Amino acid sequence: MSLDRKIIFHIDVNSAFLSWSAIRLLESGSDVDLRKIPSIVGGDLETRHGIVVAKSIPAKKYGIHTADTVASALKKCPGLVSVRPDHTYYRDKSRKLMEYLKGICPRIQQVSVDECYMDFEPVRDRYRSPESAARNICDGVRDTFGFTVNIGISDRKVLAKMASDFEKPDRVHTLYASEIQDKLWPLPIAALHMCGKSSAERFEQLGILTIGDLAASEREWIKSIFKSHGDLLWRYANGIDDSEVDTEDREVKSVGNSTTLSEDARTRERAISVLSGLAGSVSDRLRKHSLRAGMVCVEIKYATFKTVSRQTTLPRQVDRQEDILATACTLFDELWDGAPIRLLGIRTGHLTSVDEPFQMDIFSYQDQLAKEQVEKKRLKKLDKEKRLAEALGKIETKYGPGKIHKGTKETGDGSLSP
Repeated sequence: MSLDRKIIFHIDVNSAFLSWSAIRLLESGSDVDLRKIPSIVGGDLETRHGIVVAKSIPAKKYGIHTADTVASALKKCPGLVSVRPDHTYYRDKSRKLMEYLKGICPRIQQVSVDECYMDFEPVRDRYRSPESAARNICDGVRDTFGFTVNIGISDRKVLAKMASDFEKPDRVHTLYASEIQDKLWPLPIAALHMCGKSSAERFEQLGILTIGDLAASEREWIKSIFKSHGDLLWRYANGIDDSEVDTEDREVKSVGNSTTLSEDARTRERAISVLSGLAGSVSDRLRKHSLRAGMVCVEIKYATFKTVSRQTTLPRQVDRQEDILATACTLFDELWDGAPIRLLGIRTGHLTSVDEPFQMDIFSYQDQLAKEQVEKKRLKKLDKEKRLAEALGKIETKYGPGKIHKGTKETGDGSLSP
């Protein structure tokens, strides 16, 4: 590998939810480490509802997979231990990890609660080699936090991601573009990043069994069958990825958040509750960056892993949770077909700075104008009442109380009114 090539790390927490749940229980006095026994993070074993969100290595030996139903996991391992997820605790662990990593190198792109990319260039001169630096980071995370990470090293983001998925836990792997023939191409097609189960099955039907088979296939043929997603997979199979580590000091193009549910949402009420939390986090991030959004997009991933999304352009830029949520609910109602939901997400775009003036649509302008007129009338009335009260006070001070009263007028039916 040429020394002038860029170096990118992909840092991934090993079985994040399971590891963090294990640490939480150990901190509360438990003498059982979930990581050392057959265990899962997911739904309720008693009711057998929900899916497996994370699994321990001993549980994996029983053939338990992420997204298995709890009922299925229990059949595979009757003595399985299950704990419910604690997303508040997970976010805290994630925040502390990212702060620690930024202390090593500030050029971090967090892509989920448990993984990030690191642009190693600014600090590469401090270390003997990228591998020794990565090993140093792994050891530091383990000693500081009590959980482990895998680190993939490459000159391409997608290859760094693939490398971090090699043998686990607490390992460092390289996968440079020059190494893909030996390390990447022999792997089964299902191991390719972004290749889902249905795509893998379709590739296998076509006789494409390994990543190398896809890399050697005719690009236009793959595109004709799988469209743009097939083209993306073909490029990944060939190690083609020119994307950069998108650190926070780059211009923010969109702000969003999504969450995989510990148990499928089956009602609108449950889904809207999740969307409300997502809208709040998106609002917080917009305000953190002093931005407003002119577009909202909602994504739904069903229990079948089918994904749908819809977006709309807003008549005016927004940053408030209630505005984002209102639009998200409308989009959700247009999208949802009533099937169980595995993941929900909200993304905002068309971002502008809060310091920039924005053009109101005619209806928003009229609403704003009406509100201003109502407020002017209210303030005018308050001022009039204040001046009247002051005048009455002066008269009573000079002539004594009860010397002046509010007048009355005769109404159409002969009665009197003030």
